[in-house]
Amino acid sequence: MKKTLKYLLIFIVLLNLIIIISGKTWLYKAISITYFKGYTSSYIEDFSYFPSNQIDKGTHQPWLEAKDYNKKNIPDFLKPINEKYGTIAYLIIQNDSIKHEQYWEGYSPDTMSNSFSMAKTFVSTLIGIAIKEGKIQSVNQSVCNFIPEFCKSKKNKITIEHLLTMSSGLDWNENYFNPLGQTAEAYYGSNLRKLVLNIDAIEEPGEIFKYHSSCTQILAFIVEAAMGKTISELLSDKLWIPLGARNLALWNVDAEGGDEKAFCCINSNARDFARLGKLYMNFGSWNNIQILDTSYIKQAIAPAKLKDRKGQDNINYGYQIWITNKYDLDIFYARGHWGQYVICIPEKNMIIVRLGRKYGKILEDNHHDDFYSYIDAALEMYSN
Repeated sequence: MKKTLKYLLIFIVLLNLIIIISGKTWLYKAISITYFKGYTSSYIEDFSYFPSNQIDKGTHQPWLEAKDYNKKNIPDFLKPINEKYGTIAYLIIQNDSIKHEQYWEGYSPDTMSNSFSMAKTFVSTLIGIAIKEGKIQSVNQSVCNFIPEFCKSKKNKITIEHLLTMSSGLDWNENYFNPLGQTAEAYYGSNLRKLVLNIDAIEEPGEIFKYHSSCTQILAFIVEAAMGKTISELLSDKLWIPLGARNLALWNVDAEGGDEKAFCCINSNARDFARLGKLYMNFGSWNNIQILDTSYIKQAIAPAKLKDRKGQDNINYGYQIWITNKYDLDIFYARGHWGQYVICIPEKNMIIVRLGRKYGKILEDNHHDDFYSYIDAALEMYSN
């Protein structure tokens, strides 16, 4: 027993020395939030352990409830999937009315959880609004026009569109399970601006699709520079209030008074997340007010003309939004780590929101198998 304690003490001392010497002191926070809480990675309730900025709401515009609201049960095939992957919210909206909603583990329509990378689609939307308002000329404008300190060597070739389509050519490894990696540092660290603005360019931009969170973080810095407000203030002013969200939301920041983690971490609920889906389904119009240009929406939900790492044409990603086709239905959706989805099926005038703790295996087409199950269930319930 004494020998075990001795080795454990030596391990702890060495680990602390490595952390201090490497400068990766944010690992202390990561360990305290994950392993000390019984987790090995991020989770949907961890937002409460980070500082955040508030996203204010205005006058609530409630969703209508359909005449057959919650009259149908979810298909039997979805029940074990929900249980296996820890679904906490499943919401189906059709023709602007809620047809079905269900919550688990004590969650409710007002309970907040982490959206993870669904936040990326919100950031892209704010870029589109800045273009509509003339604060950004177009997606072809250089990043250098907004963040001069970013532009070194090859990076001066990078445009806003390169960031939107994840084709920046920047040296970033999107690994969610490496505790020493860039993504972990972005999530648990305290200086996002320094981290992402010092990344080197290693490839020509606009050629290869390579998904990584630094692209979205840089987009947030661009829209802040263009609009003169923080990304949280912009989300509130330009979307949360106009779209009539029921609840205020939170956007986690890297430190008190610091920068929002724009690549992730808008914390809200299924009903309010669904409003973004409705805005896109209506091609940028909300209550007869054109918040976003239709042309931008069309670009956003079309696959970018890029190759992936295997040399295949990109057919599933637009402007910070995922794209697929099933049953000859064109589908686009916001996607977050662990299976947070806002799914839009225009031909069915349907929005599906799923929030939860895990996702299924990734398929050849870069979509998760459980994602298709949520679509199958909604179509089986409300195919008309």
